[in-house]
Amino acid sequence: MTYEEIMQKLEELGSEQTKQIYLNHGVKEPYFGVKIGDLKKLVKYVKKNHELALKLYDSGNHDAMYLAGLSINPKHISKETLQDWAKKAYWYMAAEYTVAQVTAESDYALELAREWMKSEDEMVAVCGWSTYSNYLSITPDEKLDIAEIKTLLNQVKNTVHEERNRVRYVMNGFVLSVGAYVTELCEEAKQVAEFIGKVHVDVGNTACKVPIASEYIKKIEMKNRVGMKRKTCIC
Repeated sequence: MTYEEIMQKLEELGSEQTKQIYLNHGVKEPYFGVKIGDLKKLVKYVKKNHELALKLYDSGNHDAMYLAGLSINPKHISKETLQDWAKKAYWYMAAEYTVAQVTAESDYALELAREWMKSEDEMVAVCGWSTYSNYLSITPDEKLDIAEIKTLLNQVKNTVHEERNRVRYVMNGFVLSVGAYVTELCEEAKQVAEFIGKVHVDVGNTACKVPIASEYIKKIEMKNRVGMKRKTCIC
C-alpha cells in the first residue's frame, strides 16, 4: 500500500467515539481516531517499507505516527531519526509508547535514554524514562548497568513528587519496571515504591489511574513472575 492508501484506510477506520477518547487524553489534530487493534492490522502493509514508516510518522497525524512505531524495524532506524521523533512527540502516547518502545529496541537505547531523561522538555524527558523502563523489560540482567539503575531509583525516590506531571508518571513506571524485570533490584525497588507511595498525576478528563508501584510489584511477586523478560516491548 502507498502512503496515500494507508492514510485513506486510517480515515476509514477512524470513529468519532475513539476520537473523543483520544481527545480526552490530550491528542491534537490531525488524527482519525483509530483503535490500536485496528492499527495492528495494517502493520503488514508497512513493515517492510522503512521509508513509508518514516513518512507516516512525519505526517504529524497521531494514528499514522503510532502505526509507524508498530511497523518500523528498530535496528534500521538512525539515532538522528529517533531524536527527531522525540522532538515531534507532543503528547504522552507518542512519547511513552511509540518513541520509547522503538528506541528501547534500537542500538541507541541507553545513549538516548540518558540524554532525554535530563531534558527540560517534559515530553522528551518522558521519552527518556520510558525508554529505560522498556529497555529493562527486554534486556538480560547480566547486560544491565545495576549501579546506574540504583542511582536512578534513588533519583526517583528523592525527586518524583516535584517533577513535571507526565514525568512523574514514567518515573513511577520506572520503579515498577525495576521491580518487575530486574531480579537483583526487586527488593530495592519495593523499598523505593513504599517510600514514594501514591504518585499524583493529572490524567485529564479520563478514568485512568496511576498504578501504586508497591502494590503492582507485590502482585508480580505473587505470580512468581519477577525477572521474566519480554520478547518485544513494542505494542
